[in-house]
Amino acid sequence: MNFGEFILVIQTHVLHHPYISLISLLPLSLLLYIIINEFIRASVRVRGFDGPRGYPLVGNIPQIRYNASEKYRNWAKKFGPIFQIQLGNIPVLVLNSSAAAQKVLVANSQATISRPMFYTFHKVVSTTAGFTIGTSPFDESLKRRRKAAATALNKSAVQTYTPHIDLETKEFIKDAFEIGRKGQLAIDPLPLIQHLSLNLSLTLNWGTRIDSVHDPLFEEITEVEEYVSRFRSTTGNKQDYIPLLRLNPFSGQSALAKNMRARRDVYLSRMNRELDERIANKTYKPCIQANVLLDPEAKLSATELMSISLTMVSGGLDTITTLVAWALALLARRPDIQKKAYGAVREYFTEQEPLCDPLDDQKCAYMVALVRELLRMYTPLRLALPRAAERDFYVDGKLVPKGTAIFLNSWACNMDNDLWPDPEEFRPERFLEKSGAPIFTFGQGSRMCAGYMLGSRELYLLFMRIIAGFEIIEHEAVDTDPLTGLSDPTSLVSTPNRYKVVFRPRQTDTLEKALKNHVPVTAN
Repeated sequence: MNFGEFILVIQTHVLHHPYISLISLLPLSLLLYIIINEFIRASVRVRGFDGPRGYPLVGNIPQIRYNASEKYRNWAKKFGPIFQIQLGNIPVLVLNSSAAAQKVLVANSQATISRPMFYTFHKVVSTTAGFTIGTSPFDESLKRRRKAAATALNKSAVQTYTPHIDLETKEFIKDAFEIGRKGQLAIDPLPLIQHLSLNLSLTLNWGTRIDSVHDPLFEEITEVEEYVSRFRSTTGNKQDYIPLLRLNPFSGQSALAKNMRARRDVYLSRMNRELDERIANKTYKPCIQANVLLDPEAKLSATELMSISLTMVSGGLDTITTLVAWALALLARRPDIQKKAYGAVREYFTEQEPLCDPLDDQKCAYMVALVRELLRMYTPLRLALPRAAERDFYVDGKLVPKGTAIFLNSWACNMDNDLWPDPEEFRPERFLEKSGAPIFTFGQGSRMCAGYMLGSRELYLLFMRIIAGFEIIEHEAVDTDPLTGLSDPTSLVSTPNRYKVVFRPRQTDTLEKALKNHVPVTAN
């Protein structure tokens, strides 16, 4: 049979058995699509960079669903500190060491200043309120927002926020004291931590706060922001990398994202409307949003203002909440750390000063080291928000084309054996021995978190007051290993499992009196 006769037989079969032919062609079409797509996947890889090949269509997605940062760290042992993966067809360079971060993100800071766009977060969740500063691609609007945020979060500005930090950390101590019945009742600290984090964000940005964890607005914001954080995940949304999945009209992921977007719009609009009313009535308190609104040189649109607001809310809830949750669990298991920290606090404040001094500019070196070690070991966002190459650049003589996605594995960099001989050990003293040693929790290079000074100051005063006022007593066994103790190993944010602890006052009467007689500091 020649080729012409073969084609004639096929045509005759199709004409007489159209439905059977159609069903037969579907798997052949799928196979042909997979074969063609594999050639495409191979062609878009970044030349010169090794890495695991992954599976057809989905690439490495199934391999990194759980504990992606640790998986990358292990792959680095085989493929080197800079290797590439593919998420669907999209190639991504992953940085897994301090030297790699320096080489790519610092030495090429302007070339790596942008962010990639992801379907779920950028095209579904953020279509009405806009992007946070941290998730925005590089453009003129981002320049304006970054300038406004930098002004609001520089060292001198952070010092003016001391009254807010003073109030909210004192309220945390008060809640732990009262809800824990002066050390008689074990409590779940997570709602208290969320209340602290959210109120710090609200007071700094809008000049308002939520009085109780039982307020429906508190419950609404914390629930919605937790979901939004998941939508920012670089591993949890397959439709970001496999366009075919976006065609599914019954996609539960897209429906959920739209629902959270609508709920988020409600409380953001409420916050902005109430601030506008306070400004009009001249009853507002100094805050970032009001400062920008009243600054004639800021020239930010409503969407750009919203971007700054979203940045404050999401950043605080992700970083502060997660870090403090891990810290309290660890302190409960490590009375030796508590003892050292308490001794260090007592070098500066007496037993009659359990609330310490909110104007203390981080003079207790051990407490600074403790905060840095917590940030190193319990990195809240173990994969920093991804970068995108703004232009072509070279690394070790290899071309990184414009548009290439880049992941900083902050977890692997914080656990870098070239920096630390004992990275798995929790040891605050390392930052007394090497006070200038880097941590990668806030990122690196041109797009590192602008709020790192504010976050560090908040954590310092909070832990000073916790350690000075309480012994943290373990109530139930909780896994404080940063890998095995994760509540959700697929999440962008590395939260621990829920637990209870006892906040036992060191001196009940003294702490009660200090809380009652507390005089808030005022802005200079």
